[in-house]
Amino acid sequence: MPGALTEDAAAGRTRHPVVIALALSAGTAALVSAEFIPAGVLPGMAADLSVTEGRAGLTVGATALAGALTAPTIASIVPRADRRTVLLALLGLAVLSNLVVAIAPSLAVVLLARVLLGAAIAGFWSFALPVGVQVTGRGPLVSTTVALGTSTATIVGVPVSSVLGDVIGWRAVFALVAVVTALAGVILALLLPRVPASPGAGFAMMRAALANRRLVAGVAVIMVAAFANFAAYPYIRVAIEAVDASAVAVLLLAWGLGGLAGNLLGGWGSRRLRPALVAALSLLALALVGMALTEHTAVLALAVVAWGVSFNMVPVLTQLWVATTEPTRVESAVALQVTAFQIAIMIGAVVGGAIVDARGPDSAMLLGAGSALVAVVGFAAIRVRPRTA
Repeated sequence: MPGALTEDAAAGRTRHPVVIALALSAGTAALVSAEFIPAGVLPGMAADLSVTEGRAGLTVGATALAGALTAPTIASIVPRADRRTVLLALLGLAVLSNLVVAIAPSLAVVLLARVLLGAAIAGFWSFALPVGVQVTGRGPLVSTTVALGTSTATIVGVPVSSVLGDVIGWRAVFALVAVVTALAGVILALLLPRVPASPGAGFAMMRAALANRRLVAGVAVIMVAAFANFAAYPYIRVAIEAVDASAVAVLLLAWGLGGLAGNLLGGWGSRRLRPALVAALSLLALALVGMALTEHTAVLALAVVAWGVSFNMVPVLTQLWVATTEPTRVESAVALQVTAFQIAIMIGAVVGGAIVDARGPDSAMLLGAGSALVAVVGFAAIRVRPRTA
């Protein structure tokens, strides 16, 4: 990949690597904020669209459906396109999606608009790490910083949107996020140089990555780990309200702050990926059990923070896991990781929504806890070993 650098991309190395990573992180923060806004405004959105909270939760699943289709194919659709141009186009697609949601008359229109957002998120995630590494040469830094954008988004996308949704309405929140996304695009355009596609990018690279059985097994476990979170996360506000409705905003903020700590811990654990993943997912299982069983606000608060810390270690660690396992085909490896997340988000939203409507949020939390334990066993069983050919 270094040999493929254009003069602009090489010039990008003269900028501090943190600056490049933060520019990519801004895009990620804007996209993920939009993805999880429904979790913060779910009751108001459901009431306005005249649907159940479980059905409104499908607005998260819709993004994942598009993402699951986009992540493994986008590099093949644009194999030679300048990656900076692609990233900016994806942010533009997200702006359009959020504006349509803001004026949507029905759940069907919202879901269609959210499909556009899903394509933007999956594409951006698939390219962010490879682009950052190509320009800076600092994989762990880029992964951790981009993931910090995700945690920042959980602070904005859920607790702040929850408060704003109650004040200005959920539609205005989506319009505001459209503006934030456009600003993120301006930042990226100013700071990121042109970046050529990786040599061999496209179907050939993806086929070679899929031939790595260790990578494929790990991606399957990643899907289970992500499902553990997303079967429960769209309904976090509902679960908190069931114990203490007055604590919703504070505890959602605590989840996001815990996520920031989790991202940093994930970067710290990058040299010992297997034990770090086992520890993170074990803590996630414990946190979700606490969410399901407690009736006390103090215990609920501990569970929420532990949930935020533990799960937000997972995107950083799993991204580094696939990049370490397939070091010569990072773009395809990360695309598979993103695909696993998007499929898990989609299935989690559907299954979790059905369970919440039928049995309440506690059952969704317990389902997530059980899935996290399955992922613990999976990662404990797979050694992290780079492919040499």
